[in-house]
Amino acid sequence: MPPLPRIAWIGLGIMGSPMAENLLKAGYPLTGYTLERHKLDRLAAHGGTPAASVRDAVRGADVVVTMVPADPHVTAVAHGDDGVLANAAPGTLFVDMSSITPRTSVELARAAAAHRIRVLDAPVSGGEAGAVEGSLSIMAGGDAADFAEARPLFEALGTTVVHCGPHGAGQTVKAANQLIVAANLQACAEAVVFLEKSGVDLTAALDVLGGGLAASAVLTRKRHHFLTRDFAPGFRIDLHHKDMGIVTAAAREVGASLPLGGVVATLVAAARAQGDGGLDHSALLRGVERLSGITP
Repeated sequence: MPPLPRIAWIGLGIMGSPMAENLLKAGYPLTGYTLERHKLDRLAAHGGTPAASVRDAVRGADVVVTMVPADPHVTAVAHGDDGVLANAAPGTLFVDMSSITPRTSVELARAAAAHRIRVLDAPVSGGEAGAVEGSLSIMAGGDAADFAEARPLFEALGTTVVHCGPHGAGQTVKAANQLIVAANLQACAEAVVFLEKSGVDLTAALDVLGGGLAASAVLTRKRHHFLTRDFAPGFRIDLHHKDMGIVTAAAREVGASLPLGGVVATLVAAARAQGDGGLDHSALLRGVERLSGITP
């Protein structure tokens, strides 16, 4: 049996750290880089090899994976003298699992081709819990043969792994995912406030809603947050604000109308403006409470 490919992992945040650790558990040799020293120490404790720079991380790697917050971070990591494109070997597979604009993913693939580096955009859904459990949904864009090569790696990270089309398609599906999640979170938040103001036992109500047509992964995953008002971030409002910007801009480019999406994007932006950007996106509940005369 051939050895598993050597992985360079860039970005060890809330999602990136447990994802890298799942690859280590699956036996992949992995070298990681991030800006925070304590996160590199965590990687080492799980059997990974810390690197001092992007250049050092990608040297000798068969696959480079980036999991960073937004377009500027992907651009900074990919380009420049210390970046992935300048230092990865020709033939390397570069898998960007960040959530960025479809346009940036297409431009990255075009720039990488000049270095004979293959690219997949492969954003994920499932939040911190999905990253820890290895149960993420992974939506990939790029060449079908490259996707087939990366599939075993993806299956160590998620349970739903789908090739969505050419470069940028993964990011387009992720944008749609974030639209649905935000609208669902807002609807759940409004239902919670409505139920509590009506004097209904919230735990009982969520039990019933979770067993009927109103059931959703959002309601299941975020139930604890709604019941306890514990908004420790699994996915921050700041990042969902960024994602709503992606989906509204991408929709404008293709001429798609998002009337509900526009409203939800405004509500996410309002939550961020009111100081909730660092909280879990289920903290949209706090915005509904404010509108309903409740001090969060």
